[in-house]
Amino acid sequence: MIEKKRRRAVITGIGPITCIGIGQDNFWRGLRAEKSGIQQISSFDTAEFNAHCGGEIPDWIPEDYFPPHRLKRLDRYAQFAVASAKMALDDAGLSYAQEIPQHRVGVSFGTALGGIANAEYQHANFLKKGTRGVNQTLALQVFGGSAHSNIAIEFGFRGVGTTNSNSCASGTVAVGEALRYIRDDFADVIVAGGAEAPLSPLTFGAFAIIKTMSQWEGDPALACRPFDLRRDGFVMGEGAASLVIEELEHAQDRGAHIFAEVLGYSLNNDAFHMTSPLPSGESCIRAIRDALADARLAPEQIDYINAHASSTQLNDSTESVAIKQVFGERTRSLPVSGTKAYTAHPLGATGAIEAAICALAIEQKWVPPTLNRDYPDPACDLDVVPHHGRSAELNYVLSNSFGFGGINSCVILGRV
Repeated sequence: MIEKKRRRAVITGIGPITCIGIGQDNFWRGLRAEKSGIQQISSFDTAEFNAHCGGEIPDWIPEDYFPPHRLKRLDRYAQFAVASAKMALDDAGLSYAQEIPQHRVGVSFGTALGGIANAEYQHANFLKKGTRGVNQTLALQVFGGSAHSNIAIEFGFRGVGTTNSNSCASGTVAVGEALRYIRDDFADVIVAGGAEAPLSPLTFGAFAIIKTMSQWEGDPALACRPFDLRRDGFVMGEGAASLVIEELEHAQDRGAHIFAEVLGYSLNNDAFHMTSPLPSGESCIRAIRDALADARLAPEQIDYINAHASSTQLNDSTESVAIKQVFGERTRSLPVSGTKAYTAHPLGATGAIEAAICALAIEQKWVPPTLNRDYPDPACDLDVVPHHGRSAELNYVLSNSFGFGGINSCVILGRV
């Protein structure tokens, strides 16, 4: 029996919304500037918490993207999702219209918390004024699936639609599932990505209570320190990124610009603890190896790893163990950077943002650095590209995302 030719999935559009830049050009300039976008939280008072820094987007002006009647139905989380999707679609040069539905275009999105921050603010209104003080469309805003639903409605996409909620791995899972949908002929085009808007007092405070966030009191730009000996927790952020992922021949037939190919994907669970990784790193190791197998690549073919590198003590050291186990002696010269010091950690959006970084790194032939790695940690003895990026020919790139609940997901991108 002749094996059916495997459909290939490529990235033809990128739309990031982050604290270092909104839109692809600004985002890339932010990466090349090699400066953190993390600042002191300004949207609410953090005095009662043990954490005070975050990746806020202070220059977000929703009126620049939506008419008033749409804004009434879109909370900040959904605004990020829909606006980033539009950026990616326009970047890809794809046509869309609500009145001309497309059945072979779908949406695969991810989020950890969805509209929970908006619900928090609406609850405060409820306590003061009762139901009269609550947004009439609150019920439609709080559920995570509002991301892909609003994108589909906005652009007329009637194909497969889903929003996963796999904690900090959600954006990576969204990209990986998009690969499956293209490969298995569910769609010709998928808008894949993640969005998060978690910066509100109760939501932020909930993470502060369990002491997972950095308690850094100095310059906020130094709060996130991946692989650094002094790292003391992740820094929460907000934002989104969308990628247009398209079947290769479909993209080629319309002369689309191709950033990279999505080659492999994996997803598993530690089945160990809600916040601590499996100490042996066994499931992280398997996730990396499964992604390599899906991409039909050997470890020695990977040119760069964008690590999860959340800036927590356990995560960074466990991920280092996993990388060394899979790549062996190559880790002495294999670039591995953690880019959350740029963007903070917008939870479920992060994997999509980092997939965008990887696609741009392949195209621009530049490895972004790990900012703030001032004190090397013997437990993280990798080539972490400290402080400054470097030029490099990148053919195959691995992106790791390891989230609360023991969720591990990896994607592999490659040059076309």
